[in-house]
Amino acid sequence: MITNAQVLTFLTNKDGLTLSKVEKEAQIPKGMLSKSLSGERELNQDHLTKLYPVLVGYGWKEFFQSKAKVIAIVNHKGGVGKTTTTLNLGKALVLSGHKVLVIDIDSQGNLSQALGVDNPDKQVLHAIIDDEPLPIYPISENFDLSPSDLSLASREIEMIRMVLSELQLQRAIESKLSQYDYILIDCPPALNVFTTSALIAANSCLVTLQPEIAALKGVKGLFDHIFQVQKRLNTNLHIEGVLLTMVDQRLNIHRDIIEQVHQQLNPFRVFKTQIRMNVALKESQISQIDIFEYDSNSNGAKDYMNLAKEIMA
Repeated sequence: MITNAQVLTFLTNKDGLTLSKVEKEAQIPKGMLSKSLSGERELNQDHLTKLYPVLVGYGWKEFFQSKAKVIAIVNHKGGVGKTTTTLNLGKALVLSGHKVLVIDIDSQGNLSQALGVDNPDKQVLHAIIDDEPLPIYPISENFDLSPSDLSLASREIEMIRMVLSELQLQRAIESKLSQYDYILIDCPPALNVFTTSALIAANSCLVTLQPEIAALKGVKGLFDHIFQVQKRLNTNLHIEGVLLTMVDQRLNIHRDIIEQVHQQLNPFRVFKTQIRMNVALKESQISQIDIFEYDSNSNGAKDYMNLAKEIMA
């Protein structure tokens, strides 16, 4: 399923395309594309269905295959390593030669704070609610952040009332896809409009999971939500994998629950890499730097680099 935003991005960036010719070949009303590009009209599902085979002939698939892979880091439970994973997986991908953008869509702003960006003047909410460009804060070479803080929570009701509000993050990200190899979205600990927005904008989602009985029992609701988004709003979404975090293999209970995870979540990929309990991970966030800069020889750095290798493979 293609979207209005994708079509506009393609038409804007594809040189040599004559809009009237595309309209004629797709048998859609004359002037529809120019009105869509100017924001006067929005392409409906019938227009998109007719346009797709025509745009494929003009290089649609090649164009979007060159775009960033967008991964939403999700779990509706707090304290399970979503922010830690977004931050350090992102940096591991940078160290592996990729250009990475991390997006903080959690109103707690932990990812932004961990990267030293507090009280940003421009943040994600301005892009998804006020239709401004997605703000980009350079963190280091090939590593950028789009931040959030508590202001996001204060405007959640406003976003819920907007028409098709869940599509706004996808629209904001579209213009950035050609600039990065990976875009990682740090989701809030809730199945709310922001998490749904991230799942719609993403190609895949990575589920972080602690080896605890409560966490394993609660994961069914999360998967149900992902499947609903996949069925109704983003047919291209798939589950990247399940990442076990804060693991202590010395504990019998952790080993037992990890075995249950493999049994119960057998249809899905459970990453071979496990993120071990490592105090350096927590200390690095307090110091507002990634684990590689804080202690490149720590278990945390080794684990996240191994995870990056699995993702890239």
